[in-house]
Amino acid sequence: MSKRKLSRQQQWRVEKVQAERAQRAEKRDVQDAEKLAAGEYGAEQPGRVVAHFGRTLEVRNSDNEPVRCHLRANLDGLVTGDRVIWRAGQEGSGVVVAREERDSVLKRPDARGLLKPVAANIDQLLIVFAVEPAPHANLIDRYLVAAEATGIAPVLVLNKTDLLPEDGGELGKLLERYRDLGYPVVRTTTATETGLDDLRSQLEGRTSVFVGQSGVGKSSLIDLLLPDETLRIGALSEDSRKGTHTTTTARLYTMSRAEVADGDLIDSPGIREFGLVHLNEQEVTDGFIEFHDYIGHCRFRDCRHRNEPGCALLAAVEAGKIHPARFTSYRRILDSLDS
Repeated sequence: MSKRKLSRQQQWRVEKVQAERAQRAEKRDVQDAEKLAAGEYGAEQPGRVVAHFGRTLEVRNSDNEPVRCHLRANLDGLVTGDRVIWRAGQEGSGVVVAREERDSVLKRPDARGLLKPVAANIDQLLIVFAVEPAPHANLIDRYLVAAEATGIAPVLVLNKTDLLPEDGGELGKLLERYRDLGYPVVRTTTATETGLDDLRSQLEGRTSVFVGQSGVGKSSLIDLLLPDETLRIGALSEDSRKGTHTTTTARLYTMSRAEVADGDLIDSPGIREFGLVHLNEQEVTDGFIEFHDYIGHCRFRDCRHRNEPGCALLAAVEAGKIHPARFTSYRRILDSLDS
């Protein structure tokens, strides 16, 4: 769909608003500089962005207390999870003066298709799927490829395990296949008091993000992990236990120390929907970790791993070194990019 072209008057209004915002930001920076010179701000101290509201940030200080700070004009692009340096002002407010280097960043395409950072310094992506609705291996593979492209460690979380047959069934075999590849697999259920014990251990000491398709129980898991955050989601349906979110802003939550030691969770409805639309063919190929030993060893440099002679990936499949189901899933993902 072609984008609607702005009229000359509309373009003038947009430029006028942008210029006014820049002037306000510049004026605020001048005021900050004057206050800093006058000693009205305290010493520099570390903090972490809890939430982002335009030019205003909620920053967690070293005592785990929230402080409302404004953002200096030269620091555009801060997101939830960023580690920052800030200085305290009057009446409990402050100003962020610098951003520390990021360990990782999670990006999503915006309305124009451009990648935009939405959260930073994430240790792991927890890909949630459930016994019901039954997961498809190709869907799990798609999430794993998307996670690998971020450089953030993925963890598979199987929810609703109280519905799993005692022998594990076909789903149990599928889990073993991913575990053999080196992916951590965590089983959870909200039906028992100890059903989240393994998940809490996985979250301990890490900053995590939950992703996965609708209906797998992400909202229920997050609700139990954050029992004191009742304003985070709307009322829960007794039938579906699905929460209605009241905000689309990514927010960092510190989980109860009685439950998880120093565990942080970044949550947002936008982050949970996680796809492949921004990836190219090479990035998808790199997202299958068992392919790494064979990539670059094909006879032809431009091999697309279909029917080309001397394809190292096809040879590895025939030799049983790459599971044929994973390779089929890989081909399906590539075909979906072409459609």
